[in-house]
Amino acid sequence: MTEEELQAMQARADAAAPGAWLSWVEGRDHLAGSNIIQTHGGGPEGVDIEPVGASIADQDFIAAARSDVPSLIAEVRRLRGLLGPGG
Repeated sequence: MTEEELQAMQARADAAAPGAWLSWVEGRDHLAGSNIIQTHGGGPEGVDIEPVGASIADQDFIAAARSDVPSLIAEVRRLRGLLGPGG
């Protein structure tokens, strides 16, 4: 993976609503309403994304990716720093 690819991933993450995002599934996390991903980009109460057609696993993945992707980018950069130049 190139630094340019990492930069593109970081740019996409930076452009998205701030994390952490929460996956709310009817019957699992609440009893009425739609399955949603709640972001925190719209203020303290967040903004809801309704992932139409997504499986529960897809929805959970999308919500978790908001925090996972920046963590993975940081870990790749940390490990590269340990390897030194050209690592």
